Amino acid sequence: MGNTLLTPQEIAREALVRLKSNMVMAGLVHTDYSAEFQKKGDTVTIRKPATFVADEFGGTINLQEIGEDSVAVKLDKIADVSVEVTSKELTLDVQDFGAQILDGAVLAIAEKIDNDLASLYKYVPYFSGTPGSTPSALTDISAAMKVLNANRVPMGMRSAVWDPEAHASLVTLDALAGLDKSGTTAALREASMGRVMMFDNFMDQNIKTHVAGGYTALEDVTATVNVANNASDSITGLTYSVAALTSAAETATTKLVKGDILTIGGKQYTVIEDTATAVAGVISIVKVFPALEANVTDATVTFPDKTAGGHTANLGFHKNAFALVSRPLVAPMGGADSYVTNLSNDINIRVTMGYDMTTKKNIISIDCLYGVAPIFSQLATRILG
Repeated sequence: MGNTLLTPQEIAREALVRLKSNMVMAGLVHTDYSAEFQKKGDTVTIRKPATFVADEFGGTINLQEIGEDSVAVKLDKIADVSVEVTSKELTLDVQDFGAQILDGAVLAIAEKIDNDLASLYKYVPYFSGTPGSTPSALTDISAAMKVLNANRVPMGMRSAVWDPEAHASLVTLDALAGLDKSGTTAALREASMGRVMMFDNFMDQNIKTHVAGGYTALEDVTATVNVANNASDSITGLTYSVAALTSAAETATTKLVKGDILTIGGKQYTVIEDTATAVAGVISIVKVFPALEANVTDATVTFPDKTAGGHTANLGFHKNAFALVSRPLVAPMGGADSYVTNLSNDINIRVTMGYDMTTKKNIISIDCLYGVAPIFSQLATRILG
């Protein structure tokens, strides 16, 4: 009796389970899935989670519409791992095949998705902590909690993701690791912080380090903003203001980059698009989020990254701050054997098996079509390190 070869269906189902177990950010954000097949470059519209306002009842109710707010998300990313396999490997038990081949493949896909989600820090305007100083105290967690509380972020479904250095500093705090106080050995045995100050805490090796634009090092910067210039970003839908920044360094020829943080009149903002190079110390168009509510003239500007030149962008956020959008890819033409599956209606994976006649090799391709977007990035804060 001949050997039975693994099918794309068996491989896809096993790969998806292993993919889910390797993800960090993807399990903490809002997900949107549809069974409608799409291709790379397509744009899909997803509904934002509904928000309401509680009114004081005065004898009659005030009906509120279920908002149809939406955001357009471009499915511009395909995470792909393609490998050569032998007929002998295809006769393995699916568990053995998973351990030998799938683990490495899905880990690479998981890390790519995680990297893209962590990169959404650039749309987060609010921050706590000090650039260049690793969070290492309970006050670093409480400061992030304070930012979310002040912004009226819902207290449930909050998460914090920390880079390895910050995680190593925090997990050894007596208040978290003290066995006699916590009643559990998880902090020491598993390096788990658990839920602390309203955050479910996780270590993420893909947390980003932001390198600030050179303009952030300049002295005596002021801002002028005319709110008549407020506009909506065509990609994210975020409403931003157009500011003009002027530095006393009139010979400066540098710029701001997407993700730079600043304060204007004491309030926090982020730059959502790279600027042009300053002319005589002036950048005339700086897109800042959130939008300003009133005109400002010669308001004082500060750049937290001035000394350190950047920061580690640890994140504290509510689930609805960011979105991961996934759609199934169509089966390829040409007779290749392919199968698409999803788990819990949040992410899909496609496995395609084929034969390359030019190299006489069996090929397995594992891929996933997705897009990421900020949907309510005001529900998040950067925890600078």
